[in-house]
Amino acid sequence: MNSDNTKNIKPNITLIGSGPGDIELITVKGLNALKKADVILYDSLVNLDLLDYAPIAKKIFVGKRKGFKAYSQEEINQLLVDSALKFGNAIRLKGGDSFVFGRGFEEVLHAEKYNIPTEVIPGISSSISVPALAGIPVTHRALSNSFYVISATLADGKINPEIQKTTELNGTVVILMGLSKLNEIVEIYQKNGKVNSKIALISNGSLPNQEVISGEIASIKAIYEKNPVPSPAVIVIGEVVGLLREQEEKFHSKLVLSGTLN
Repeated sequence: MNSDNTKNIKPNITLIGSGPGDIELITVKGLNALKKADVILYDSLVNLDLLDYAPIAKKIFVGKRKGFKAYSQEEINQLLVDSALKFGNAIRLKGGDSFVFGRGFEEVLHAEKYNIPTEVIPGISSSISVPALAGIPVTHRALSNSFYVISATLADGKINPEIQKTTELNGTVVILMGLSKLNEIVEIYQKNGKVNSKIALISNGSLPNQEVISGEIASIKAIYEKNPVPSPAVIVIGEVVGLLREQEEKFHSKLVLSGTLN
């Protein structure tokens, strides 16, 4: 890029939530913004087919997985700013919604320090959509009048102590980033007398390889050991999980249910 072009660049940053994984679950507004990108910083949970909608844009992988980070969050914040200043229309493409455990607001605040205009385009959060696509409503008039969304893991890798509080709720509990903490989650629920609570693990939600296993707190560890599902997975705890059996035939193409130890 020559100096004349650099002078004409108008930096702009757009945070786009791409949804739970299915390429068609990005919003129309998000897709239209993506097509205008000059540079895209994308996460590991983003459907890579979305990048084809911006064939000319520079693509930079900044994703994080368990045990691996391409960049620290502070480095991502600065790289996003630098990319906007260098290329112009910088897109931050995240899975789900960027403001639901996506640290999107931190990136917005950092961009504001450089007076770079920012826009946030919400995405469909996996906390609601993934259970729905597996046949589990997070609310149900007869079973659950509320739902609670929580991350299982803190920034330091330890289990979130607020998991303890979820055992006191009568509504639906949705736990994100929790598959690696399943044993600890089960232990917490068992210690609080919730051994009969219904639980489901939904892996690769919304994708063709989606898998679901379900059971009760007392049995889910053994079921998971017999039928392991890969990360990422959404954990749902509550009476609404019992509706899975009623929906098995309807959702059969996507469900792999294991409610017993047969």
